[in-house]
Order: sequence, then C-alpha cells, then structure tokens
Amino acid sequence: MELSFRSRRILYAVVTEYISTGEPVGSRRLSKRYGINLSPASIRNVLADLEEGGYLKQPHPSSGRIPTDNGFRVFVDALVHMRQVSAMDRAEIAKRFAKLTPQDDVMRETGRLLSTLTGAAAVVASPRPDEERLAQLRFIDLSETQLLAVLVSQSGAVQNRVLDVPSTPRPKLERLNNYLASLVAGKSLLDVRNALAHEVADQRDEYDELRRQAQEMINATVSPSNEPRPVVIEGQGRLFDRPEFLDAEKMRRFLGALEEKGHWLELLDGTIAAGGVRVVIGSEANLANVNDVSLISSTYRKSGAESGTLGVIGPARMDYGKVVPLVAYTAQAMSHVLDGGADQSGGDSDSDSGDA
Repeated sequence: MELSFRSRRILYAVVTEYISTGEPVGSRRLSKRYGINLSPASIRNVLADLEEGGYLKQPHPSSGRIPTDNGFRVFVDALVHMRQVSAMDRAEIAKRFAKLTPQDDVMRETGRLLSTLTGAAAVVASPRPDEERLAQLRFIDLSETQLLAVLVSQSGAVQNRVLDVPSTPRPKLERLNNYLASLVAGKSLLDVRNALAHEVADQRDEYDELRRQAQEMINATVSPSNEPRPVVIEGQGRLFDRPEFLDAEKMRRFLGALEEKGHWLELLDGTIAAGGVRVVIGSEANLANVNDVSLISSTYRKSGAESGTLGVIGPARMDYGKVVPLVAYTAQAMSHVLDGGADQSGGDSDSDSGDA
C-alpha cells in the first residue's frame, strides 16, 4: 500500500501521540492536537484505511488506534534527521565516564548510564576476543603435549590460552614466533588466521612448512565460534514504571525474554553487519511470546576497530527521535574511553540509522 502525504501525516501523528501517552488514539484527539485540517469523519476514514493496510490496529472495537510493527517501522524509517542529544545528556555522559577508574567495569557502568538516560533496559555485549587488534602473539612450550599462547592486544590486555598441541623444538618455535611477529601487529587473531590460510593456499616455497605449522597453531588458538561472550543487561526494573507492563503476565514474559542473552547477542551481532544504528521492532526480534519490544543498538570501537555492541531494550512505544541518537552518542563516548581518552562533551550526535 503506497501511502499518500495525508495518510503519512496522520500515521505519524498517531505514532507520536501513542509514544507520548501509551493510549489508543482517536480522530478527535488528532484533529485537536495536530492541526490536521480534516473533519473527524475524514480522519476516521484515513485511520480505517491505515488499519486495513496493516499500519494501525484497534485493541478493542470501540477504542482508538495504536501502531502495528509496520506502522512503527514506517515512522522510524522516516526519521532521517534525528534530534541532537541534549546538552544535559551530553554533560551527564561526560561526567559519568570521567568518574570511571581502571577497576570499574566499563560495560556494566555504560549499561547503567544508558538505562538511566532512556528509562528502559540497556544491553552491552563485549567484543569478540579474537577480533581485537593485537600488538603481540607468542607461543611458549609448556610440556610435550601443550603450548601456551600469549596474546597482547593493542589496548594492553593480556590473554593466556593453553593449547593441547604437541610441543615444538625451541629453535623452531622461536622461528615460528618471529614469523608470526611480522603478521600480527595491528591485526586480529581472525585476520592472521585468514592471512595464513591465503598464503598456505597460494604459495609454495621453503617457508611452506613453517606457514602450515603456524596455521595449525593459530587455528588451535582461535576460540570456538559458539563460546559464550559476556552480555550485560541493566535497568530491567525501570520497565515496571511503564504503562505497557501493568499486565503482570506481559511483564513476566518480557523479563523472561531478557534472560535469553544468547538471542540478544545474535541481534546485537547483526548491528555490526548493518553499520550505524540499528532499530529492531516487534516481531522482527523473533522472540517467542513477546511482540511489543524494540531494540535500538550501535557498535562501539576499541583500538579503532568495531568491537562490541550496546543498545536499549524496551516496548515498541519508545521515543525513537531521542533514543536513537542517544545510543549512537553513548557508543562514541564509550569508544573514546576504551581508547584511553576522556569523554567528549560536545560533537555532533547525528547518525545514519542503519536498519532504521
């Protein structure tokens, strides 16, 4: 259904009013509050057409209309020019990040901050360890059947991984370490694995055996793809204050869905592929028994590379014009902190909205 200018204007008014009040919207309210120069009867006709097209629905036969997932999607896609993050919110973000110490959990503190600013639940997923840029990688002989892989990221984090692989004579192990040193700097472990696979397939020379052994050791070092990553969800209790969750059963289902961290991780990983800010609305989230939900997410960076993701989870009735740029701005600020800088108190918060 191709929407006319009049239909879009009325649809946007319904969504805006519903976001503001949480109540079904009728024709008289639209006529009085939004300056729509049509009679209530004409507005009702447009509302009926929008309902028939799948953009609105009536909770009860005698009530006004509320947006469907499709209605929210059309509204969100139209928000090309988002509002800027307010000076008050920018100042609060700067203050909260400036107070962080090296002992603080940046993921959890960012989740708490984002939840406070948006009045919804916040979710933060850690970077994939094998996608962090490396400064150094060395293998150390532990026993006849084990090696120790020491990974040092550009941010200074150190990981030790014990590998169940046969030991290698020290001269050969040193040669392997020297060879890998020329490949590792500034690349992730996955980048190094892919580069080695390409070289092993394409080159045949005196280094062939060395490359093959290096490839075997790197493959042993890479974490299994199904290895769980930390996911932090903060601010679930804030959802109790929203009128959507006066129904105890609905709240129970929603809180149960928040416990499905693996599913949220999959949705957040989709943000990296989409780029920018991603908005997932209602049934797009594919959550069993929960349809009234939205996820607004963005990536944050560490050492210049897309690392992890953060976002806001709440009912579909969210103030997208405020929350979308706020999520993007918080991700930028978190990236700056992770790279060792203080938070930026200014800057332009406009952002392309990816899937939005």
